Amino acid sequence: MWRQVILLLALLLSLMFGYVLLFGAPYLPTTKVQIDAALKLAGLPKGSTIIDLGCGDGRILIAAAESGYMAVGYELNPLLFVICWLRTRRLKSKIKIIFGDFWHAQWPPADAIYVFLLGRLMDKLERKIRAEGLSQIKIVSFAFKFKDLKPLASDHGVYLYKLKG
Repeated sequence: MWRQVILLLALLLSLMFGYVLLFGAPYLPTTKVQIDAALKLAGLPKGSTIIDLGCGDGRILIAAAESGYMAVGYELNPLLFVICWLRTRRLKSKIKIIFGDFWHAQWPPADAIYVFLLGRLMDKLERKIRAEGLSQIKIVSFAFKFKDLKPLASDHGVYLYKLKG
């Protein structure tokens, strides 16, 4: 009986995490060093809004809210969405979490975007940002670079971009 329950849970978790790989990146938590580097590179004034595309367990959202920003996170994995929602409840006046696919959502007005995607998706992200009319927004990417854009700055594997025109 317990073996069947464990196998069913393992299958369910594999499906939840595997499904997300079709649309984005696997869940890999960002470390405190990279979170601090990302927020520093964004260089936003207090009260600014940052969007976290694939917010996972909410680490970036929490750090952003604790630094005085408004934060909006998108998460497609139902388990991670629930974990993020639970972890961020104490900061709910500064954090909004949206369950769903950020590729098909219209993003709210924001001053910066944080992303930890796979390299193969960075060009698609650039097209999405332009389609949303956000070409002047700051983009902070951990680990992966845009193919045709030069970062304005970098720190601890985190890159800052701003699209041209």
